[in-house]
Amino acid sequence: MKPLKEKISITIDSDVLDLIKYEAEYDDRSLSQYINLVLKEHLKSSGKYPADEKK
Repeated sequence: MKPLKEKISITIDSDVLDLIKYEAEYDDRSLSQYINLVLKEHLKSSGKYPADEKK
């Protein structure tokens, strides 16, 4: 069975990271959870991710 989550390494602009860290803390989420949420929302809005999936 394939794992539900995978570890990756990315490079991100420091100004973007600062904003994401702030938003994650404001939303009471870990940085990883918040980035995952933002990416899913973006993919859903572009029609590339099933909108009805709740994982």
